[in-house]
Amino acid sequence: MRALTRRILVPAALTALVFTSSGCSLSSDSGSGSSAGTSSTADSQPAHGARQLDVSAVPTGTPTPTAVAGKGGVAEARRTSFKVTSFDKRTGRTFISKPRSASPGATPSPAPSARSTDRVRNGDVIASAPVPGAPDGLLAQVTDVVAETSQGTEVITRPASLKALLADDTARGEVPIDPSSVDTEPLLQGVKVSWAAKGGQRFGPKGAKLPLGSLRLDVGAAIATAEDAPATAAASISGFVELAPEVEFAYNGDSSRHFLGLTGDWTAQWSLRGRAAGGVEKRIPFAKLHADPVIQVGPVPVVVNLDLTFYLQVEADGRITLDVEQNVTGEFRVGAGYTPAKGWGPVSTSHVKSSPVEAKVTAAGQAQSVLGAEASVGLYGMAGVLADFAPYLRGEASGSAAASTKGTASAVGTWAVHGGFDLSGHLQFQLSVFGTPVFEHRIPLGRLHREWPLAGGGVGATASPDA
Repeated sequence: MRALTRRILVPAALTALVFTSSGCSLSSDSGSGSSAGTSSTADSQPAHGARQLDVSAVPTGTPTPTAVAGKGGVAEARRTSFKVTSFDKRTGRTFISKPRSASPGATPSPAPSARSTDRVRNGDVIASAPVPGAPDGLLAQVTDVVAETSQGTEVITRPASLKALLADDTARGEVPIDPSSVDTEPLLQGVKVSWAAKGGQRFGPKGAKLPLGSLRLDVGAAIATAEDAPATAAASISGFVELAPEVEFAYNGDSSRHFLGLTGDWTAQWSLRGRAAGGVEKRIPFAKLHADPVIQVGPVPVVVNLDLTFYLQVEADGRITLDVEQNVTGEFRVGAGYTPAKGWGPVSTSHVKSSPVEAKVTAAGQAQSVLGAEASVGLYGMAGVLADFAPYLRGEASGSAAASTKGTASAVGTWAVHGGFDLSGHLQFQLSVFGTPVFEHRIPLGRLHREWPLAGGGVGATASPDA
């Protein structure tokens, strides 16, 4: 099926720089992920001489503030009009525009004391929002100043870390992602996108009903039906997912306690009907989402890269016929934390509640459907956390059961319908962007699994609507 593309109000390109010296040493602390994401107030206090920095979202369409700092570190950081105009990832070649003059046609003549604002120098570290050649933002150190050109100052750069910018400062916060800034690509015909942003902006057929800050995707798809199934048992899966994602960011340069993750509220409703073909586990991606929100950490623009792929998945044995629907609400938190004792470690939690359902089961067998999402969260184009959040609906019957929640039943056997979710994933070595030691392998997040009975009947079956 030919993919359809829908672009949702991408914000104007944001560009910023933060310059500082390269004289800060890298930390080599280690620790458990869970404590990194939930440090106490005492843990988050900055060291003497360090600062507690605010963490906030950069409003859509607002030019990101820029700053400059001298060799003393970022303590004297101040705004500047420098900006990256182009970047070549392969060579590190970068062009940086000069500050604009105070009046049109005037020639800039900075004071001698403003050496850190009048030009770029070797050792400066650049943090830039998305620009041409660096669509995921840029975090780099100047290794060579080549020449002054009509395009600006030509320099050569290499990758840098946030440690070189934030030093011993401390910052922590959760920043909502503006749904109007999300790029959405439907992968199945008929996928509908809706969102409701703060400030009154709304989009799509369900936008008027959504909580502010929420994004919703509606989908319906036919799936392969068992060969011997009657026409009335044609298989299909349909529903919607609604979420309000937030980026969680924590940096503590003094103790090297860091965290990067994705949190959010989640609502989903979907149904599985008919007799799905057996023997095949089929995952059907139905939409891809991408966003590069810029969060302001003190003077530093930090670019977060978020990718989400939503999918439907069905597993069946080709014998059971289902007509079942599940409503799920809850929240999740997935990410990576770093503390002095253990290095990088996974953090994953989820609390989900499922509402009562109406279910109908015919014949013995089993089937399961998933409405899930694969998520990737990183910084400046470097992947950090990859997670798969998969709420599912499972039906099974034994003997020759044929029953429903409305109380009808025939023949002999037991039947049950279960809800549940799996949360899994891994961490990537690129999390060294925080200035921590590099690890050369993926760290599994482990598998968080929960299941609960929704409805059932016969011998040994139970029913409960809550997770």
